[in-house]
Amino acid sequence: MTFDTDGPEPPGDGTVLDVAGLTVAFPGDAGLVRAVRGVTYRVHRGESVGIVGESGSGKSVTSLAAMGLLPRTARTGGSVRLLGQEMLGLGDAGLSALRGNKIAMIFQDPLTSLNPVYTIGQQLAEAVLVHNDVGRDAARERAVELLGVVGIPNPRRQIDAYPHELSGGMRQRVVIAIAMANDPDIIIADEPTTALDVTVQAQVLEALETARAATGAALVLITHDLGVIAGHVDRVVVMYAGKMVEGGDVDEIFYAPRMPYTLGLLGSLPRLDRARDHRLTPILGAPPSMVTLPPGCPFAPRCPMAETRCREEEPELRPVDGGPRTAACHFAERLAGVAPSDLFAPVAADPGAPQSTREGT
Repeated sequence: MTFDTDGPEPPGDGTVLDVAGLTVAFPGDAGLVRAVRGVTYRVHRGESVGIVGESGSGKSVTSLAAMGLLPRTARTGGSVRLLGQEMLGLGDAGLSALRGNKIAMIFQDPLTSLNPVYTIGQQLAEAVLVHNDVGRDAARERAVELLGVVGIPNPRRQIDAYPHELSGGMRQRVVIAIAMANDPDIIIADEPTTALDVTVQAQVLEALETARAATGAALVLITHDLGVIAGHVDRVVVMYAGKMVEGGDVDEIFYAPRMPYTLGLLGSLPRLDRARDHRLTPILGAPPSMVTLPPGCPFAPRCPMAETRCREEEPELRPVDGGPRTAACHFAERLAGVAPSDLFAPVAADPGAPQSTREGT
């Protein structure tokens, strides 16, 4: 059983989501927080794109803008087009017709998405009833079907459970089921595996892949963990200080990064194919304040290869090697064949002290 409603169709090139020159700023006591600074990317039908960066890099704000979920105080610029329709400035009625129908979002904490006083079946059925002219019995059957698709055991029994009766991983599967209820054209997943153990993470990601296969939806997967996106996206967008600093196919980003920040993220990622005594190479320091950004490249204070030019002139995102992959680094060409350990110093081993808690992702 599938549901779909009339609405805009993708442009001729199959573009589902087109973000162009997006800027987002928030007024604050200390000044204007420039959370997103000129982000541009496209997602085509059936494609999966990963957006990666540390906390505060602007990756979640970019997607909240695409959903029309920014607070009223936000100052936006640029363009966000869903199936060719502009989302920025669209009224509540227009946004309500698209959200949950043509575009859906999976939030980081499922408890913030689920109402504790309604059963999961009622909440799933509501997602169907809002966008389809069907009866409650049909909506309930759709809810049972969706729970089965995302791997909830005994869906006819679990449909009457309340959110608190399910584990964290099961609740996240319910949220995925709600997101796919109306066969959306694109699903945005914002840190869907945070606070879950590794085994449950894999199960949730498998449920997300199942949802994509069942709906044919494109996917934007937001995460701070490069390990999460390794086998689940086609392209990667790396963000730092509100800007896109590198973009390309997933293999290019993992095996031939051309931005020092990306190298640092990769060096901070534990790998099973390395020896147990292999040391990680974390990025030292912290991201800059988005109120008072330093001149030049925002990553320069943390970059081992920064030169005078880096501290004076912010690099533009530009093509590298004449291909579609891009990087925002004055010296991207120098990074060909460079490994994280060549650029960042590994953490010094100290058997008598706790392991470092510094993270680069």
